[in-house]
Amino acid sequence: MPLPRLRRAVRAVILDSDDRILLVRFTFPHRIVWACPGGGIEPGEVDEAAIRRELDEEVGLTSFEIGPCVWVREHVIPLFGGKWDGQSERFYLVRTEPFEPRPRLTTEQLAAEYVTAIRWWTPDELDTSVEGFAPRRLPALLPALLRDGPGAAPIDAGV
Repeated sequence: MPLPRLRRAVRAVILDSDDRILLVRFTFPHRIVWACPGGGIEPGEVDEAAIRRELDEEVGLTSFEIGPCVWVREHVIPLFGGKWDGQSERFYLVRTEPFEPRPRLTTEQLAAEYVTAIRWWTPDELDTSVEGFAPRRLPALLPALLRDGPGAAPIDAGV
C-alpha cells in the first residue's frame, strides 16, 4: 500500500499577554472547527516564511518572533478534492501583545480557504465550549503549554 500523500503545513499558537489564544474558524462542508492560524508550505518555502505569510494573510500579524515548535500533528483526511490524503502540521509558539485581527486577505478570499471567523479565546472558554477544535485536544493542550512552557521536543497533539 502506498504511503499517504501528506501536505506539509505550519500553524502558529498565538498567545497574547493575557494568555488568550487566537483561533480561526474553518467551515468545511461537513465539519466546523476552530484551529490555530496557518496553512500549507509552498514549494521551496521554509517553515518560518510560511508562518509569516500565513499570519499576514489570515490575521494581519506581521511583526512577531517565532518561538519553538511546541506540537506536531498528522491526520489523514482527503484534502482539496483528493489532491492530498492528509496533512502533517508543525505548531510554533508566537507570543504577542493583544491586537485586533485584520487579515490581508478579503472576506471572500478567506472564505475560499474555509476561514469564516477569527477570535481570541481564554483557556476557560476553550474548556467549557461545545465547539469543535483541531486538534481535538486543544482545550487540554493549551493549559499544559501555559503551565509547563515548551518542552525539549514537540508534543504529538493528536488529530
